[in-house]
Amino acid sequence: MNYIILTILFSLSSITSALAQTSAIDEISKASQAVGTVQADFTQTKRLKMLNDAMVSKGRMWCTQPNRLRWEYTTPYASLFILNDDKVLFRNSKRSNTLNANRHKRIREMIRIMIPSNLGKVLSEKKDFHTTAETTENQHILTLIPQNKELKQMFTRIVLYYDRKQAVVTQIEMYEKNGDSTTIQLSSIKKNIVINPSVFTLNNDAKK
Repeated sequence: MNYIILTILFSLSSITSALAQTSAIDEISKASQAVGTVQADFTQTKRLKMLNDAMVSKGRMWCTQPNRLRWEYTTPYASLFILNDDKVLFRNSKRSNTLNANRHKRIREMIRIMIPSNLGKVLSEKKDFHTTAETTENQHILTLIPQNKELKQMFTRIVLYYDRKQAVVTQIEMYEKNGDSTTIQLSSIKKNIVINPSVFTLNNDAKK
């Protein structure tokens, strides 16, 4: 009898968890469609397992739906990443390259997570991630476990902190197979402001 009761309780708990997860994903999918542009500051912390050390970088980001993103590091070193449709520009003090984003899986996956309108689709596509959600009054905490071969080669899990009031992801944690991890925190977030298209201009003739 006790076994039957425990089985029923476990089943009810699983159903409740699934409903909460579906509710969180539905909320995020709907809200994300209303975010046309995002501008924010960011702090990126890279933790290296082998060195037992952390590297902190800061900068600003701009995003326009559906496929334009500018990610600019200002400290400790200046560098730049720009996505404009399917082209990506990388630039630092030593070199500048333009790549096809569709040919680089790590770039492609990062773009999917960082651009708000993609987020609902990413969370609901079971072939790419198994997603679980924890919900509080102020946020959804979403844990994404990679399912396909390409993603498994890069990450063991990705954790997204979604601010329900601002309707955007404010923190991302990425855990790699080698034990390294990266945390990105967004601050001074502005949504649906006018962003000059020149912010996403690719000023580079190199092709790859």
